Formats: sequence, structure tokens, C-alpha cells
Amino acid sequence: MTLYPINLISKIEELRKEMTDVALKKGITSKESLHISQELDELLNDYEHYKQKQNKNTE
Repeated sequence: MTLYPINLISKIEELRKEMTDVALKKGITSKESLHISQELDELLNDYEHYKQKQNKNTE
């Protein structure tokens, strides 16, 4: 998934809230919580790659 940084950050925050809500209602090990967690991990990895790419471009 490729998003612009501001959209990526917004989606990360949205998924963090959703994961917290689902974990509180259904448990942290529920299938839904785990699925959201995996999506969040992917977005966080995308953001980290973006930051690393930006750092290389400024060197």
C-alpha cells in the first residue's frame, strides 16, 4: 500500500484507535484485533521506509 505521508499517518492513527477499541471489546487475541494489528504493522513499516528514504535523500 502506498500512501502519501500525511494520509499514512492519519490511517495509522485511525487503525490504532480501532485496534484499541476492538481489543477492549473482543480481547487482544481476537481474530479481528490480530487482523487490525497486522494492517497497522504494514502501515508502520511503510512509514519507516518512507522516513529512511527521506533521510537518504537529505544526506
